[in-house]
Amino acid sequence: MRGKIIKGIAGFYYVQCGPSVYECKAKGVFRRDKKKPLVGDDVEMTVLDGEERKGNITELLPRHSELIRPAVANVDQALVIFAVAKPQPDFNLLDRFLIMMRQQKLPCIVCFNKIDIDGDNAGPGYEEIYQKAGYRTLTVSAGEKIRIGELKELLRGRTTTVAGPSGVGKSSLVNCLQDGVVMETGGISQKIERGRHTTRHSELIAIEPDTFILDTPGFSSLGLFGLEKEELAGYYEEFAPYEKYCRFGGCSHISEPICGIRDAVEEGRISRGRYENYCLFYGELRDRKKY
Repeated sequence: MRGKIIKGIAGFYYVQCGPSVYECKAKGVFRRDKKKPLVGDDVEMTVLDGEERKGNITELLPRHSELIRPAVANVDQALVIFAVAKPQPDFNLLDRFLIMMRQQKLPCIVCFNKIDIDGDNAGPGYEEIYQKAGYRTLTVSAGEKIRIGELKELLRGRTTTVAGPSGVGKSSLVNCLQDGVVMETGGISQKIERGRHTTRHSELIAIEPDTFILDTPGFSSLGLFGLEKEELAGYYEEFAPYEKYCRFGGCSHISEPICGIRDAVEEGRISRGRYENYCLFYGELRDRKKY
């Protein structure tokens, strides 16, 4: 039988075959060949017990995409979710995630949740910043069901991995988007305004027959891996129109005289916050190279 892994917990893989879900183990040959089944994998399986719905995964079918973090397969795009408030968005973390997704050549949608408690009306400004950076960006409210239909349209016909830090309402949004699995939701620690982790494993959830979302555990930090400092500017799409105004080819956009990027920042054409994160990341990559 052929199916799709929708969840993996403690060495067991839950494979959807039509309307049924089978609890499976992976054959030892995968360990020998250093292949690890991932949520999202299409697989061949044999049924060991039809009544109890137990089986063995016998073959991993070819993947059209694979992410390292979160470790999932066969996804078409990423939906990265932050809150406009409670907790306040960590743009350093958001920009790191967007770089990581571009490294893996995965289109990314930026979603700011909780606009129903956006007392400072910061959401439209956040949306504008990331639209200018080349990302489809949306402000929504899971609590008040604001713009959920618009978000569903962006997901239709695709498998989307959903990621973001804890406490931003990822699981609440997932619950809004489908009628089946209800993901556990958690509150915010009042003392430190950080979310409590509620998603403990990646899970593939069907919204419609041809539309899936992968809910993944929250993350709190990301490193920049496999990237040279000279490549970093290429991950900032909004820099491209202004690089021709730099005096020097290969300008780092940090300290050289006559830099088109720094001029665009001063003129408000490029987000100062995005540029400051670029400078931080550039320094991080430069210092890592020294050691």
